[in-house]
Amino acid sequence: MSAPLTDRVRTWIDDDPDERDRAELEDLLAAARSGSAAATADLQDRFSGPLEFGTAGLRGRVGAGEHRMNRAVVQRAAAGLGAWLTARFERPRVVVGLDARNGSREFADDSAAVLTAAGCEVLLLPRPLPTPVLAFAVRHLDADAGVMVTASHNPAADNGYKVYLGGRATGPEGRGVQIVPPVDAEIAERIAAVGPLRDLPRAGSGWTVLSDDVVEHYLAAIIAAVGAGEPGRDPRIVVTAMHGVGGPVLLEALRRGGFRDVHSVAEQADPDPAFPTVPFPNPEEPGALDRAVALAREVGADVVLAVDPDADRCCVAVPTPEGFRQLSGDDLGRLLGSELAAPGAVLACSIVSSQALQGVAGRTGARFASALTGFKWIARVPELTFGYEEAIGYCVAPEVVRDKDGISASLLVATVVRRELGAGRTLLDVLDDLDRADGVHLTAPVTVRVEDLAVIPATMARLRAEPPRQLGGSAVTSVEDLADGLDGLPPTDGLRFRTADGTRVVVRPSGTEPKLKSYCEVVADVPDGADLAGVRQAARERLDAVLADVRAVTA
Repeated sequence: MSAPLTDRVRTWIDDDPDERDRAELEDLLAAARSGSAAATADLQDRFSGPLEFGTAGLRGRVGAGEHRMNRAVVQRAAAGLGAWLTARFERPRVVVGLDARNGSREFADDSAAVLTAAGCEVLLLPRPLPTPVLAFAVRHLDADAGVMVTASHNPAADNGYKVYLGGRATGPEGRGVQIVPPVDAEIAERIAAVGPLRDLPRAGSGWTVLSDDVVEHYLAAIIAAVGAGEPGRDPRIVVTAMHGVGGPVLLEALRRGGFRDVHSVAEQADPDPAFPTVPFPNPEEPGALDRAVALAREVGADVVLAVDPDADRCCVAVPTPEGFRQLSGDDLGRLLGSELAAPGAVLACSIVSSQALQGVAGRTGARFASALTGFKWIARVPELTFGYEEAIGYCVAPEVVRDKDGISASLLVATVVRRELGAGRTLLDVLDDLDRADGVHLTAPVTVRVEDLAVIPATMARLRAEPPRQLGGSAVTSVEDLADGLDGLPPTDGLRFRTADGTRVVVRPSGTEPKLKSYCEVVADVPDGADLAGVRQAARERLDAVLADVRAVTA
């Protein structure tokens, strides 16, 4: 083990405020000095550089060291945020929320202590609650900023730190929305300037722990915004909270919406940071909905509603003669957008989401807007009525929660199911109607996970220099570089390919994981009287050919 690494570890230990983290590093240091290659590699990873603060805030594995989520890193982040706020406003108000992951309570308490000492008025949510409640509270309480301690749907080993702005810190479209440049860099600069933690002021009291009224106000607001919908036949609903914090709030929202026949997946209902029944607590992942679908089959459910661990995402499955079908993020985005579309409404989605929403807007007299990937951009669309991203994130009540919200989205889905059941129909019938009206839109991703991060920019450079000439047997007719700031959007790293038959492929690096992601879409018109199943089958074959080509050029 090198002397510089030893010195960095020793310096960190001397300044770390957490006794357990100090002991963890001492044990690793002793093992490395004794010749353990595994301990040395572990320390090299933990001290490979500071955990980067950006538009996603912080996110990483919980553990000791500068490249992990721990109390030292969180205290520095809170101090940097506090310095940024107090340099601009007198006694800024900050709301702090948390989920139930490992370390969340300590990280939230540390944030409250550091921000209070920095001169902020701090309001702490009463218990672990969904991220949408925090996003709501920033707007509802006219806070200048919000902090949510969560890693959303990341693996159990992770935790994170999301920062929202509100009040005096941003304009109307940015209140209750996560930070974007240049604010992320400005806060990061303040974090980097924080001195030794032993000298960092931390208050022992002085912040306010909010009552459950904040949850009551959130529930009342989403019920008023989404409403009980039209009458119909009450559906039998299965819900799962994926071992996260969304269960009680989701169940209460459904109850207030008039839904009584609701069944919860018992073994996934209570918060558990180990996520014992799902290797990856993301409803999109294969197998994540297995228990919910099993219960749905057992009780004869009309719909499955799943939220991720912090309940900002929503996933839906519906019964078919062949078994339950999980709707794609684009399917559900298109369906919910059609529910909220009206003349003058503003519908928005990310540039990697399906083009189908644009068709809905054109047909209904709504306005359409595209945004960069991530709700920090989608939610900033002026006069937003509805926004979504293909990664099962939906904003159905932007004046209540200007962020993705799995609970209000689930409530709206349930109201649509109830109405359709009353007419002897299902969500699949609604999707059939949309395909006939706007064409079949089939989407699928291609994801390349890398160990060496240098592979991603090298692949992007190669695609820019030598773009594919055809995709799925159709000639590539345009290659657009998103780094040029297309469609009036800020520049971002990505490429968009279009082909002669209307296929679209967007390739971009993931903003949160070591992945290169490609978003593929084929579109097929449905002539009057055409066999919809046949059109879909032909589109599926085209999409499969596109996926094969994209895998080949991004490998």
